[in-house]
Amino acid sequence: MFNTMSVRGIKAHETYDWLLKKHYAKRIPNIMFAFGLYQGMELVGVVTYGMPASPSLCKGVCGVEYKDKVLELNRVVLKDNEKNLASFFVSKTLKMLPAPRIVVSYADTSKTHVGYIYQATNFLYTGMTVARTDVDTGEAHSRHYQGLDMTKRKDRPQKHRYVYFVGSKTQKRQLRKKLNYDVLPYAKGDVGQYDTSAKFPTQLAFL
Repeated sequence: MFNTMSVRGIKAHETYDWLLKKHYAKRIPNIMFAFGLYQGMELVGVVTYGMPASPSLCKGVCGVEYKDKVLELNRVVLKDNEKNLASFFVSKTLKMLPAPRIVVSYADTSKTHVGYIYQATNFLYTGMTVARTDVDTGEAHSRHYQGLDMTKRKDRPQKHRYVYFVGSKTQKRQLRKKLNYDVLPYAKGDVGQYDTSAKFPTQLAFL
């Protein structure tokens, strides 16, 4: 279906325009692995993986012994949101990660995301994140606390959490036994879309 497309590893800086201009979060996360989706020579999408922001998550998924194997699939951005393209792209990148790895990703309920991309690529669904509050920073990111009223709080939207194991059949089986979350039936619901209409210069691959 997508036989004219290819996926390859790219440099982190090649994703920056995509993440800042086309992804709703408008910021660059930690990036350890970055991949580009190409239509011929043109870059038409990016996927990034990085270290999760929460050390407790790294320890909690499969235990302390596997904390250094945890990655977060933290961005998926496409030029065109063609049906099944995102799951095709993600599935290709998962096969390109070094093994063994534990990949965690989230679907943001505040954007009415459910996680159908992850369901289509055989992630395990492990339920919702814990309800909690953050310092109300207004437009600033919650990490920027300086000069803020620390008593002013707001609810943090809960997210659907998905887990995927990268590795051989034996490695996947071992990791599955270590998983500290219950595996639940996939979440369902209507899916919201975010605006990806931002334009920037076409990026080409030069071999």
